[in-house]
Amino acid sequence: MTHNGGMSAFDVVQLVLRILVALIFVPMGVNHFVPKAARGMAAMIPPALKQRVSGKTLVRFTGVCEIAGGVGILVPSSLVPGLAFAAGLALVVFLIAVFPANSYAAQDPERFGRAAIPFWPRFTAQVVLIALILVAVV
Repeated sequence: MTHNGGMSAFDVVQLVLRILVALIFVPMGVNHFVPKAARGMAAMIPPALKQRVSGKTLVRFTGVCEIAGGVGILVPSSLVPGLAFAAGLALVVFLIAVFPANSYAAQDPERFGRAAIPFWPRFTAQVVLIALILVAVV
């Protein structure tokens, strides 16, 4: 906020970024509950990660994480202090945590189709998204 109570240019940038992050993560999270999409996502999870928890459970859990993070990042600090910051950090951790599944899918483009984004473009996109999230909440 500026000294006269208005929003600074940086406040506006952060608000726009938070809205964009929410528009990315909430629909992606909802997609985790669409049966066909969820089956494809479960197949992307490396077998070693599915030894203790089913792929379906992991997909649903990550969907909930994406929805919660996307909604949480929109909550103003005047309403719940620190929630948007915590949601942003949780989304950063989430992006790091799901990277092995994305990397696994990239190794088999015939099996995973459009989801098999090559390693370096995916890595670059996730680093940029992490940076945008951090700018949005810091």
